Amino acid sequence: MSLPDFVRSRLAAGLALGALVMLAGCTVQPLHGSGGPGSPGSAVSAELASVAVAPVSDRVSQEVRNHLIFLLSGGAGEPASARYTARLSVSVADASAASIQVGRDDEPTASLVTVNVAYALTDATGNTVGQGSRSAQAPYDVSPQQFAALRAGRDAQNRAAREAAELVRLAIAQDLSRIATR
Repeated sequence: MSLPDFVRSRLAAGLALGALVMLAGCTVQPLHGSGGPGSPGSAVSAELASVAVAPVSDRVSQEVRNHLIFLLSGGAGEPASARYTARLSVSVADASAASIQVGRDDEPTASLVTVNVAYALTDATGNTVGQGSRSAQAPYDVSPQQFAALRAGRDAQNRAAREAAELVRLAIAQDLSRIATR
């Protein structure tokens, strides 16, 4: 073996060893999928099913709440005895896009609904386990017909509310997985 071959083999062995050491320190786990904290039958999945969502007052908040309950429980509804309670604060903003219809009284042709959800997760003793905020957006076309424009706006609110609920569910799963690893 010549010197350059020896150096190359040592370098390759060193790089392989370094890669193994880096992979051994990796603690990232999927929230979904086989064996991850959010997979069915996992500890975090059972914890998610024990989260109750506090009642809310308006329509978009109710859309977020209903979808979040479905996601947390896997479709089983709210738990009979909840270990955690999620309180939601939902706000909705509707912004017109920059595009303007020419010849139609300068009406916007598109709009964007943003649903912001702030959540606070507390345990049975009232201690805050996790909190944060998530937002989701949904675009929609604005029709010159009033009913069509209203319906498109409501559908966009529903889409954004469902997406925001999915993001909040992931955030709650992260909060609960941190508790489970303590």
